[in-house]
Amino acid sequence: MMKMRTVEITVGALMIAGILSLLMLALQVSGLSNFFREEPGYKVKAEFSNIGSLKVRAKVSIGGVVVGRVTEIGLESDTFNAVVWMAIDPKRVNNLPIDTHASILTAGLLGDNYISLTPGFSETQFLKEGDIIPLGSTDSAVILEQLISKFLAGQASTNNKSDQPGGEHP
Repeated sequence: MMKMRTVEITVGALMIAGILSLLMLALQVSGLSNFFREEPGYKVKAEFSNIGSLKVRAKVSIGGVVVGRVTEIGLESDTFNAVVWMAIDPKRVNNLPIDTHASILTAGLLGDNYISLTPGFSETQFLKEGDIIPLGSTDSAVILEQLISKFLAGQASTNNKSDQPGGEHP
C-alpha cells in the first residue's frame, strides 16, 4: 500500500513538471515571457495611414534582425493616422539615422505583421528618445483583402467591356 502511494505521488509530480515545462515553452515561443517587463531601449514614434493587423509586442527589425518591439499603438486625434511606438534596443542598434524609413510587412503569406526599418543616409543626425518617423517616411501595411477586391474589380470591369457591343473582341 505504501509503495503504491509513492508511485502515485511520483507520477503526479512528473505530470505537474511536464505541464509546467510545456507552459514555459509556450510562453517562450509566443514572446510573452517578458509580458510584464518594460521593453528596453529608446522609444521612437512612427505614423502610418494603415497598420493592418499589427499588434503590440510585434517585432521591429532591420535586415531581418530583431532590434526592438512595438510597445504601443494609438490613433492621432487630429489627422486620424495610426501611431506606433517602438522600443529600439540600443545594444542592437544605437545610431539609427534620422531619415530612417519604416514599413509594415507580413511574415509569410498569412503571418503576423511586423515593422521593418531601413536606415537612411544621415551621418550627423540620429533617432533618439521621442523622435518621430513621419507619414512620408513610412509604408502602410498591405491588406490582402484589399488586393483581392481590387483584382476582382479589375477583372469585372475588363469582362464588362468585352461583353458590350463594340467592345474588344479577340
